[in-house]
Amino acid sequence: MSLRERFFSPRNRRRAVLTVLVGLGLWVAFLDSHSLLRRALYARDLARIESQNEELRRENDRLRAQINAGLDDETVEQVAREQYGMRRPGETVYRVVTSE
Repeated sequence: MSLRERFFSPRNRRRAVLTVLVGLGLWVAFLDSHSLLRRALYARDLARIESQNEELRRENDRLRAQINAGLDDETVEQVAREQYGMRRPGETVYRVVTSE
């Protein structure tokens, strides 16, 4: 049997076609810029980001409701004391720091 007959035999052709198909399959699954692996990672990231967006939308709605409700004097005083360290004249403020 000559080299040409061995190379082009039906068995070798099937093996070559199978090798090419497996190679293409691996390429599409893992190596291509639009691979299945990357698409799965993108889908996971998309789901995570959409979840974060929904949480932020709920937080925005809550804050809008709080703004629309207005601020009473107690809330203003609490924010001034806790966030800005303000105090009344003649008042001494002691901060208590707890270690966890």
